[in-house]
Amino acid sequence: MKRSRFVYSQRTTIALGILCIVLVIVVVQLWLFMATMEAFLGGNAAIPIPAWIASIVCLLLNLGLFYYLRNLDR
Repeated sequence: MKRSRFVYSQRTTIALGILCIVLVIVVVQLWLFMATMEAFLGGNAAIPIPAWIASIVCLLLNLGLFYYLRNLDR
């Protein structure tokens, strides 16, 4: 019988921690979007490219956390 690396309570704690980190990253992405739109509509056309790069980094962080969460039981 193969034993899981983490017991149920440990997996729940890890999943809750990941959820909190994802929530913070999503809030940062929303703030980034709002700040970018405000700057762009204000006439600053240099902002969208760096903001796009930062948003892609946030997306990759969230995908990495999702991948880790999916492989937590394996």
